[in-house]
Amino acid sequence: MIKGTITSINISKEKGVIKTPVDSAVCKCDHGIVGDAHAGNWHRQISLLAQESIDIMTEMGIDDLTPGQFAENLTTEGICLYELPVGTRLQIGETIQEVTQIGKECHKGCAIQQKVGKCIMPTQGIFTKVIKEGTLHVGDPITVLE
Repeated sequence: MIKGTITSINISKEKGVIKTPVDSAVCKCDHGIVGDAHAGNWHRQISLLAQESIDIMTEMGIDDLTPGQFAENLTTEGICLYELPVGTRLQIGETIQEVTQIGKECHKGCAIQQKVGKCIMPTQGIFTKVIKEGTLHVGDPITVLE
């Protein structure tokens, strides 16, 4: 069974900006993370990016990368997220989430790309929708269900 961990939970009031780490977050069905700009009744409710992907950027010489700088809601460790097929269900803390998209097109003027020079979200970030609501905490386990 594939397992990982939430290493950071990140939210913002606006889209396209660096997110701020928080200790916990409430997830609602048909919405996503309460208080986050990306929340809503659509397929990209929550974004995830692995610390291992962020480490690749650090190895390329980009210093001071911290969780949330790629506008990801959940920074994870221990799971190669972008290899999970669309439709995969994940138990994340109290929630169950379904992978709905792998990668995304960055919009023009993306604050993340301007700050770090390159964005890995288009190839290594994933998006989920909330199937079972609950609260997430830093350190919660992530388990691939199917």
